[in-house]
Amino acid sequence: MSTVISLPPRSEVNIEDTWDLSKLFNSNEEWEATLQQLEDRIDGYAEFKGKLGENASQLAACLRYDSETERLAEGLANYAYLKSTEDQTDSTYQRLLGRLQNVATRAGEAASYIRPEIMAIPDDVMESFLKEDEMQLFGLLIERLVRYKKYTLSDREEQIVAMQGEMAGAAAKIFRQLLDADLKFGFVANEKGETVELTQSTFSQFMESPERKVRRSAFKQLYEQFAAHENAFSASLHGSIQKDVYYARVRGYDSCLQSALFADNVPQSVYDNLIDTVRNHLPTLHKFYDLRRRKMELDDIHHYDTYVPIVSEIEKHHDWDQAVEAVSSSLYPLGDEYCQILRDGLSGRWCDRYPNQNKQSGAFSYGTFDGDPYIMMNYKPEVLRDVFTLAHEAGHSMHSFYSAGNQPFEYYNYTIFVAEVASTFNEQLLTRHLLEQATDDRERAYLINNEIDDIRATIIRQTMFAEFEKITHEMVEAGEPLTVDALKTTYRQLLDDYFGPDFAIDDELSLECLRIPHFYRAFYVYKYATGLSAAIALSQRVLNGGQQELDDYLSFLKSGCSKFPLDLLRDAGVDLETPEPIDAAMNKFASLVAQLDALL
Repeated sequence: MSTVISLPPRSEVNIEDTWDLSKLFNSNEEWEATLQQLEDRIDGYAEFKGKLGENASQLAACLRYDSETERLAEGLANYAYLKSTEDQTDSTYQRLLGRLQNVATRAGEAASYIRPEIMAIPDDVMESFLKEDEMQLFGLLIERLVRYKKYTLSDREEQIVAMQGEMAGAAAKIFRQLLDADLKFGFVANEKGETVELTQSTFSQFMESPERKVRRSAFKQLYEQFAAHENAFSASLHGSIQKDVYYARVRGYDSCLQSALFADNVPQSVYDNLIDTVRNHLPTLHKFYDLRRRKMELDDIHHYDTYVPIVSEIEKHHDWDQAVEAVSSSLYPLGDEYCQILRDGLSGRWCDRYPNQNKQSGAFSYGTFDGDPYIMMNYKPEVLRDVFTLAHEAGHSMHSFYSAGNQPFEYYNYTIFVAEVASTFNEQLLTRHLLEQATDDRERAYLINNEIDDIRATIIRQTMFAEFEKITHEMVEAGEPLTVDALKTTYRQLLDDYFGPDFAIDDELSLECLRIPHFYRAFYVYKYATGLSAAIALSQRVLNGGQQELDDYLSFLKSGCSKFPLDLLRDAGVDLETPEPIDAAMNKFASLVAQLDALL
């Protein structure tokens, strides 16, 4: 008789295996009292209205009041959200989040005059304000805000644009409803003979099946539905891109891409350089696909052959303490302080460690200013990939820990552009550590293949997506409609270029562009590619350098958003305005492919 293993309910989870949220709130009652404090602050905004241009004292007092209010709201949101992930069937914390959203919306309405009033202050007057001591904390905030003057509309126009928010999200909502609710992909028999429902989430599992007929069947079956609904998906994506074009034009940006890059102060040359440099290295990717085809003993290679491991999962058991030790030991180049803080946090109660009934799936790091840098895991001791996930999330958390400890609240929360650097940096060091400890070529091959696939997925594939976004937005900006054929033809050309002449591209793969959720948040995916490229460069710089190189990297972790992202990375030792970091990452990819070929 087979053993049935079921997940424990949340109430039965060992408290030492859960995160400690008491630094945020000790109880729901304390949370409720703080929510009332937040609500009581709403009327206080009226005291400053119409007075921000009078003197520096008034402006500073208003900005302090707004910052204090935001800090209260952030703590409330952090607690309610983290609690909601513990058991998603417990409606208590969804209700708390809803109540907070209501209060926060009213606070936002009460504070809505601040931005336009600051914008209306003449430049010479603002310059004199910023010389006052009480304004020193807010100088960077003001500098970033007034950058938008050129792209800010009149009060009435801004009101009209704001009223379009729900309508502007219609295309993305239609896409999600089609993808997650309306489309049914049927069932597929897996390699064990089990009949499993084919969904967006199980599709990736099928793509890793050792049985090619299973992979092919799932691939064909999934894309049958996209082919049957290709007109609806194309119209939805076209509508989303039209929305991007509208907002860029109505605010006076030169293009959608310029609009998207403006907040991070990133020149378009960084985006274009990424695409050009990756394209220059595509022959190495084509070589890897041929290596994969040969080692898998295939006559030809299809997209559904690219995710199954060439070397199957090696058996390596790490209980939680062993995983913490492996991650902490691998990061010794970052110094004793970094490793000890991390070891204490992971061994203590930064983490919610294991699966339980109705717990949110996956993993994430959740940095806070007033609490710990919390980590959600669904850790499985028998899955080596989970050790990498822990290292990844620990990188985010140490970034948050150092930034919160060294920056004021206003500047501690780093941007998405740099977010993936610290996490993937840690994965680089963990791979190096495990390779040094590997006892046979199969284990080494597994680790190298894992790193190859990370670079392929994070740098190369995301760059192809970034190029597709650029091309399709430029088409709409030029007045060219994105018909089904236009989208498929554009995407097919990219597939041909990126996968190479010897890759068997199924016609259905041209429909892949219709199922990528990131395309509804345009010009975001390139940050994955630049982030990993920067992490590879910085990890090599720290490993090959001395104290100065280490200090530069730790200073980066402590910097929050105190400078624009490119400046933070430049101070750390990597300049993404040059081709070198992307070039170095792709050269490492080539070296890994050669090593894997030799091992197999």
